[in-house]
Amino acid sequence: MAKAFASAGDMADKKISFTEVGEGLYAFTAEGDPNTGVIIGDESVMIVEAQATPRLARMVIEKVREVTDKPISHLVMTHYHAVRVLGASAYGAREVIMSDVAAAMVEERGQEDWESEFDRFPRLFQGHEEIPGLTRPTTTFSESMTVYLGKRRVDIMKLGRAHTAGDAVIWVPDQEVMFTGDIVEYHSACYCGDGHFADWEDTLMNIAAFEPKAIAPGRGDALVGEEMVAKAIAATADFVNSTYKPIAKVVARGGTLKEAWDACRAECDPKFSDYAIYEHCLPFNVARAYDEARGIDTPRVWTAARDKDMWNQLQG
Repeated sequence: MAKAFASAGDMADKKISFTEVGEGLYAFTAEGDPNTGVIIGDESVMIVEAQATPRLARMVIEKVREVTDKPISHLVMTHYHAVRVLGASAYGAREVIMSDVAAAMVEERGQEDWESEFDRFPRLFQGHEEIPGLTRPTTTFSESMTVYLGKRRVDIMKLGRAHTAGDAVIWVPDQEVMFTGDIVEYHSACYCGDGHFADWEDTLMNIAAFEPKAIAPGRGDALVGEEMVAKAIAATADFVNSTYKPIAKVVARGGTLKEAWDACRAECDPKFSDYAIYEHCLPFNVARAYDEARGIDTPRVWTAARDKDMWNQLQG
């Protein structure tokens, strides 16, 4: 029997957790599905990551309303991917914030990514009819910006390329908590299809330099305590390096994409095969690593047609 494309066969609902990672700070997680962060200020609430649809966003809002009735004023997107941003309309936030690079990527490849991810994650896009269109920011920044939710300071910044070229992190200094998006994952595969392998570990070290007491990662459980934070950062670096290094060796000797796939599986399967979305991510990760090792710095645009062609080539 042919293996289902990406996560097309994953239609089971996930258990939602809503974990306090600091005073007035929460991580909405769901067994490896995309996470959302919640930052409660004196006067209003900031949401980090919108979810894929308004239907999923309302699940986040339900959890927010269990802990506060303050209005949602700000929505921050750590990057441009459809599963992170297309639920934005449900929040009614007056400010929608992205880095300038992420905003440019919405225009350059946002529609293609939406169509691609729709086929990859049918469960996440249930209720897609409500999506009004691409999510565009009202506010962008080049390196960093600061938002005050009353007296609570929130710093939004770029610390380097990793999951995408436009990644942002959100730092809440009064609690020393960071929301990292997909730069950091916990017991979940990193999706590297738009990634920058050579930069990723340096960006992780930039995060570690803040010495966070907790992290809300892109996928996987909330990371509470410095020991758990360090473990997740190290595991993420190991995943990225274990993916790229064997593929770079294949490219250096003139090997094929299929040979790169075999080399990556030999290195990564023993360590990561039980990670959430591992099989989903692997073909996209191999294709991107193969390109980067051949000197292609800007990730090629994924389309629904390219997805299927690559999937069939590597699964065959």
